[in-house]
Amino acid sequence: MANADTPFGLRPVSMLDGSPYSASVRVFSTASGDATAIYLGDPVILSGTVSTVNGRDYPDVDQAATGNVIAGVVVGVIPETDASTIYRAASTTRLLMVETGADVLFEIQDVSGGTALTTAAIGLNCDFVVAAGSTTTGQSGVELNNATEATTNTLDLQIVDFVPRADNAAGEHGKWLVRINRSQWANQVAGI
Repeated sequence: MANADTPFGLRPVSMLDGSPYSASVRVFSTASGDATAIYLGDPVILSGTVSTVNGRDYPDVDQAATGNVIAGVVVGVIPETDASTIYRAASTTRLLMVETGADVLFEIQDVSGGTALTTAAIGLNCDFVVAAGSTTTGQSGVELNNATEATTNTLDLQIVDFVPRADNAAGEHGKWLVRINRSQWANQVAGI
């Protein structure tokens, strides 16, 4: 069975210890000078600046690139008006709900091309690939980079498991469970 090619970035699904996802969400802002759109499921980094929204200061975040230390993953965009987008449009100040938990497991799709991952990759580390998100669904285009699997502790994500679902098979566009390996809030670890 071929897997559907439906990138969605990183989607929180459970905790590392097997317990249900418990949402350790924090609110961050985006600077209006940042010309990169941010989508649901995008990993983000602290930008080192602050925006004032409704009289309160919030630390700003930017979309993460491969190799960045990740502050978290966008799980929601707080609407400003009824006409607000479900993602953060470029060059706008918006408040984002960001999952910051270092022990959260995320589902992510394996990128097309290269050699698809097998379950032998569990425990290894990989980078992610940034791609444009969907302005229709608001979903991220970020995918797992199957060309970078290694024990190197400086890679972005650690592969924890294969998603055991009827609509998911090992191979191109397979869905995997990962944790953030290069987290702002935890020490990096080497893959096994």
